[in-house]
Amino acid sequence: MRRFPARPLTLVLVFLLAACAGEAQQQAASGFDSTRAYTHLREMVLMGPRPAGSPGAARNRAYILEELKRYGIAAVEQPFVAETPLGRVSMVNIIATLPGTRPERIAFGTHYDTKLFREFRFVGANDGASSTAAVLELARVLKDRPRPFTLEFIFFDGEEAVVEWREGDHTYGSRHYVAAAQKAGTLASLKAFILLDMIGDRNLNIMRESYSTRWLTDLIWAAAHRIGHGQYFLAQTTPIEDDHIPFLKAGVPAVDIIDLDYPAWHTAGDTLDKVSARSLQIVGDVVLAALPDIEARLIKTP
Repeated sequence: MRRFPARPLTLVLVFLLAACAGEAQQQAASGFDSTRAYTHLREMVLMGPRPAGSPGAARNRAYILEELKRYGIAAVEQPFVAETPLGRVSMVNIIATLPGTRPERIAFGTHYDTKLFREFRFVGANDGASSTAAVLELARVLKDRPRPFTLEFIFFDGEEAVVEWREGDHTYGSRHYVAAAQKAGTLASLKAFILLDMIGDRNLNIMRESYSTRWLTDLIWAAAHRIGHGQYFLAQTTPIEDDHIPFLKAGVPAVDIIDLDYPAWHTAGDTLDKVSARSLQIVGDVVLAALPDIEARLIKTP
């Protein structure tokens, strides 16, 4: 065993305590409660696999709707039938809305389905549950705050490929949402889309997603550095196809906040021990810190 001198150890403890105090202050300032978010995550994992069209997905959907109802947030279901390599699958998006001073919208998105695997049991603690839990908590926090823009919280079904990510076998829910909004003429009022996906990794490393809208990414990364979480929001870039792509193709500014540097991705090991409430807290704090800057940018540059 190596012994360390008392004074350096004391200094280390002081720095650690100061860092913990800083994080506690940031949590109090943002209002995001990672204990609540982690409870949502755990409840979803306990439901088991939740692929689109399954009883697990229906249980998960009922849970999301019940939580939104408990917060007093209006939500509607958007059912549709997707043509997949395994045939027609009934899917349902959930859209929750908090009216703001302006009718123009800022949307937060996540997917609540898990990838279909028959060879092992996949519960998607990070890939599906983490971001869904965080978006639920964001809705709760933002419900009682002043809102210059109308806020929308979209829980997509069918993000995962039913078989393999190619030839349109993916992002069923987001593609349906965008197509329906284009048809209804409502997409123009959506001014920014913030997607969360796989944000619960204990070893959190979020790269800048290179397809994402630059100004939106810049504001979020600047907020991360401003509140002391810059070490988790990295300067490196990586291209990722995800639920933000249909929005980008339709001309909506969009950003994907995702940590795909995750060894348990799409394995039986994507379980509760691989995720942490602290990572949820970091992402929640950053998104909430960035939101006023995003609103100010949209007001200044409609």
